[in-house]
Parts: sequence; C-alpha cells; structure tokens
Amino acid sequence: MVDVAARLADLGLELPAVAAPAGDYLPAVRSGQLVFTAGQLPFVEGALPTTGVVGEAPGQVTPEAARDLAARSALNALAAAATVLGSLDEVVRVVKVTGFVASDPAFTGQPGVVNGASELLARVFGEAGRHARSAVGVAALPLGSPVEVELVLEVA
Repeated sequence: MVDVAARLADLGLELPAVAAPAGDYLPAVRSGQLVFTAGQLPFVEGALPTTGVVGEAPGQVTPEAARDLAARSALNALAAAATVLGSLDEVVRVVKVTGFVASDPAFTGQPGVVNGASELLARVFGEAGRHARSAVGVAALPLGSPVEVELVLEVA
C-alpha cells in the first residue's frame, strides 16, 4: 500500500476540507470493501474558482483549465473518502472514476478534461490508481461548475 499523505506532500498537495453536502446525502459511504463518493465539485477553500461550460469559444472554460478543475475535484473526492476511512492508506485500488463535464454542445473533448482526475489518481496511487472511467458531457452542473467527479475505491 502507498503512504498517501507522503505521496500528496511530495506532489505539493494536501487534502482539503470536505464541502458540506448541499442536500440529504453523505460525501462518501463505505459498503464492504468499497467506498463510493458523492460527486465532488472543484471547490478551493469553499468556493468554485470558475464557473461556466467547457468549450473552445471565447468566454467558455478552456479544456486545459477544466482539466485542472477535474484534478481538484478528484482531490476533493479523496478528502471525502478519507472521512469514512480515517486514512487513505487503506485504498487498495481506484476502481472507477465518473467525470461529468458541463459542455458546449459542440465540445467533444470530455475524456481529455477527465484525464486531469485520472492523472492525479495515478500520481497518488501509482498502478493502483489506474481505473475504469466514464467521461460524460452534460448541459449544466450544480452551482455552474464546469466539472464534477465521483470515485469508487476498493479498500483493505
């Protein structure tokens, strides 16, 4: 298993505070050897750094910026998972990532955006961070967020 706190520190990252749920749900739930996170937005210190749809047109969130936001959403999802695990060192494998991208109707680069989340997880967990994935384009996300990420993790 990986010393996740040390790996995060090596990457210059730390787990953020978990955003309070906006409804009647939990940020993460453990069921047996799996942890499921609720969809996580790219909050930084309690606020979205940007809002809007992802696309190539002026005024839209660029795919590159959205990729960084997807990485932040994945980090927030890890923080949510830590609330039910105590330590992310219990993670054996990242099983599944689902990424939602608020997209201009002409934008088809959702997989590239969600790569931001996938790459962060691979950097944190190594080979155990490689996973199955869905990258879905949607018309809108909560609070105008450009991206949302949820995880399924296998734990010891």
